[in-house]
Amino acid sequence: MPIDESIAFTPIRIAVLTVSDTRSLADDRSGDTLVARIEGAGHEVAARLIEKDDTDVIVARLHAWIDDPEIDCIITTGGTGVTGRDVTPEAIARVQDKEIPGFGELFRWLSYQSIGTSTIQSRATACVARGTYIFALPGSTGAVKDAWDGILVTQLDNRHKPCNFVELMPRLKER
Repeated sequence: MPIDESIAFTPIRIAVLTVSDTRSLADDRSGDTLVARIEGAGHEVAARLIEKDDTDVIVARLHAWIDDPEIDCIITTGGTGVTGRDVTPEAIARVQDKEIPGFGELFRWLSYQSIGTSTIQSRATACVARGTYIFALPGSTGAVKDAWDGILVTQLDNRHKPCNFVELMPRLKER
């Protein structure tokens, strides 16, 4: 996947939301991993929070960040499994305008190479909501690495060819 070095890099502002009933900023390893990769790629972490596994709370946070002009993209980690408290995909479904189904499909394909058939338990997903990208990743550091290193690092780089999510940003609110 070529990066066209003749094009100037455009950093974007990314909000990181960890969804967990048990983690705090002090022990949020997957959030830390994501922040390090975002900053390492040259982007800005515009906000970082932890919210409980509560659909209404997550939806409220997503709406606030979607409406914030200083946030271009939201990446969540956690809450994408199949247990009763895993509600991140349901929260995202309540705010999305357009689903990006290929993200979850590609994530599970990449993850399969690391964890085999256990990847089927992930409901990683992505969408566009009022002009903001949202990517929902599982809560493990391995999953965050797979998603960032295998998909997001290039798709959130405006120099990636033949196409990328960043170059579409000016057109996301078209009707």
